[in-house]
Amino acid sequence: MGPVEPRERAKVLIVDDEAAQRSAVRNMIERWGFSAAEACDGAEALSKLQQCRFDVIVTDLMMPGMDGMELLRRLKEDSALCPAAIVLTAYGNVDTAITTVHEYGAFWFIEKPIRPRAFRILLERAIAQHRLVERSERLERELSSHGHIGDLVGTSAAMQEVFFLIRQAAPTRASVLVTGESGTGKELVARAIHDLSPRRDGPFIAVNCAAIPESLIESELFGHEKGAFTGALTRRAGCFELAGQGTLLLDEIGDMPLSLQAKLLRVLEDRRIRRLGAPSETEVDVRVIASTNKDLRELVAAGSFREDLFFRLSVLHIALPPLRDRLEELPALCSALITRINALHNTRITSVDGAVLGALRRHDWPGNVRELRNILERAAILAREGEITPDHLPKGFGGTAPERARRDLGAVPTVTLPVGTTIEQAERELISITLLHTRHNQTKAAELLGISAKTLYNKLREYGGSAAAERSE
Repeated sequence: MGPVEPRERAKVLIVDDEAAQRSAVRNMIERWGFSAAEACDGAEALSKLQQCRFDVIVTDLMMPGMDGMELLRRLKEDSALCPAAIVLTAYGNVDTAITTVHEYGAFWFIEKPIRPRAFRILLERAIAQHRLVERSERLERELSSHGHIGDLVGTSAAMQEVFFLIRQAAPTRASVLVTGESGTGKELVARAIHDLSPRRDGPFIAVNCAAIPESLIESELFGHEKGAFTGALTRRAGCFELAGQGTLLLDEIGDMPLSLQAKLLRVLEDRRIRRLGAPSETEVDVRVIASTNKDLRELVAAGSFREDLFFRLSVLHIALPPLRDRLEELPALCSALITRINALHNTRITSVDGAVLGALRRHDWPGNVRELRNILERAAILAREGEITPDHLPKGFGGTAPERARRDLGAVPTVTLPVGTTIEQAERELISITLLHTRHNQTKAAELLGISAKTLYNKLREYGGSAAAERSE
């Protein structure tokens, strides 16, 4: 990582309660061609950071009022303000400085009195590192505006809202609840939040709450001591400890036993866990994301999920739309998935035939994007190279919408109309009896009629209400 040219005019904030020390450091930095400003303590530094962007903050640790450690702690909590930090430390406080680097994310430390050559090298590296991180984050934002964040793909308004919420959530440590049907990409959302967060260098641990027996889930989450129960032959760290300094995804949180929910709530509040059989608690630093394909509000109403835990988990709620509601994104999704499939299976698929796209658009997608990937993966393995054609799809896949509706609902009753019936009256009668047959399921009725749900909705509005309701009177 090369030195930063002075013409870039990087900005440095010097925080020290000794005016002479601040002035000496500032003069040194400005001689090197950088811009510098001063603050007498942590509180003044925070105020200046809110008013102006700085590349690096050089701070003393020991100051009256808000000291350097508290300042760095505040910066870690609000990464939007966070420049690279260099800690100034007196001889004998090196251990404290090292702890500060590891716990609060400072770039590095330098001992007083400052040696100009070493300080300049450290300062240039900190500036370069900060700008590299900024550039990476800017590229992530640009990619997301073109329909990508991590492995998530989407250009629809619904997916752009998801991307916006991911970007808002990532810099914070707030709990996030991700909901959506199976296969919509809930874990991909959690990974994207982790990868865009200050915890990106920490572990990402995912645990499926529905896949672990109730008798073992507490040990899996919180760990246990040797001899805590039959078979506990050694001490074992739980997922909360393993995810330290990183992110823990609690997948299928709606299936967590009620008996464990109170313990989870306390951990989220206190940031402390107690291993099974342990005499004391252990502090943990972990960002928690929960996901579920269930409606937690319904579970709360039924008494199977704690309301206080629901509110604690859903500080920010991200709802993923099902694939059937964003079929316009199928070409982009197919392109992204095929790129990954080619890399995985050493295939050389170049495109998807237009007839295949038509079949994909007609499918209901109960398994969402996961099902789409499976379909494309199967087709790619059969085709090996070139274009995916209908021959590579499962037999009978992607029948027409009316065919699917008839298959699901059985035979559709016939409609007899007298001579002289107008087109408008015939259309209204046909919509009416179809809605009755589908028990007022407008999506199914639209499929059976071979029109879009939006067209059906507009026609019902044009009629001034439900045609089926009129027929039943």
